[in-house]
Amino acid sequence: METPLRRKGSKGMKDVAVVILNWNGKNWLEKFLPSVVKYSTPTLSEIIVVDNASTDDSVEFLSKNYPGIQQICFNQNYGFTGGYNRALRQVNNPYIVLLNSDVELSPNWLEPLHRLMESDANIAACQPKILSYQAPDYFEYAGAAGGFIDIFGYPFCRGRIFDTIEKDKGQYDDARKVFWATGACMMVRNSVYQSLGGLDENFFAHMEEIDLCWRMQNAGYDIWVEPLSKVYHVGGGTLQSDSPKKTFFNFRNSLLMILKNRPFLWAYLFIFIRLGLDGIAGMKFLLQGQWKHLIAILKAHFSFYRLQFKYWFKRGEIRRQSLMYKGSIVFDYFIRKKTTFK
Repeated sequence: METPLRRKGSKGMKDVAVVILNWNGKNWLEKFLPSVVKYSTPTLSEIIVVDNASTDDSVEFLSKNYPGIQQICFNQNYGFTGGYNRALRQVNNPYIVLLNSDVELSPNWLEPLHRLMESDANIAACQPKILSYQAPDYFEYAGAAGGFIDIFGYPFCRGRIFDTIEKDKGQYDDARKVFWATGACMMVRNSVYQSLGGLDENFFAHMEEIDLCWRMQNAGYDIWVEPLSKVYHVGGGTLQSDSPKKTFFNFRNSLLMILKNRPFLWAYLFIFIRLGLDGIAGMKFLLQGQWKHLIAILKAHFSFYRLQFKYWFKRGEIRRQSLMYKGSIVFDYFIRKKTTFK
């Protein structure tokens, strides 16, 4: 049974709700929740943990050790997208931080993000600098210093292009507009999130935050990165990087995202090219003996074919995106050997 969130009236409500989605992540909560409690300013924020029907004793652990933290408990796993959507309908704070359970926070991480959002009502989402928990001098794969995307729907970051991850030398310490902010730690304007219907639940997990940021920009809003705030992310806490299931979601959701957010004819042109590029990726997996990943790509394509007609009706307003990388990051990285953002 889903447990409704008991909230006080709007009087005294904090500006920010830090919302952590959990699924069988007691070990992450034990390790990283202390930093959330320690460094999340109590006068500015409150902490909520959303449980996606965990079968470990995450809920009991929280109730016993953190009785002051509010919980929302579901009776089934709705994934990253469905879990957050259902939970945030019960959260009325002006700003929401979507925070992965495998993130360690640092002092003064919250105030710069809040200050940035307060400075401009046109900013719909922002992220901190994301560093690696295992190698703190390096950026972390999922977000680094802000995300971008090329014309074929391949995402990359300031500080990370494909598997090349840069050392943080302060080269990306400027706050600036980006194309997408990472769902590992992303502050969103609650009113915009709700008006756009939140995360796309068909995605379940992976690429969902890029799609949301793209829709925010199509609606006329901006996405920013604020490196004055920094956090440390483990990464792969739910699905490991070598998981065929992750391969399925990444390839399928990327195609759906293009169909939703690009002009109709351009969308199918780039999807046609992407299908060919996906085929090359599949052959690479086959030659490496990773046939499960090849099957995952094939399943991703068939799933896209089944869903594409439904997605015709999900298309909203489409705007030209000035922050989209106009070239092919695949060509520039693998052929021209351009391995860093700069």
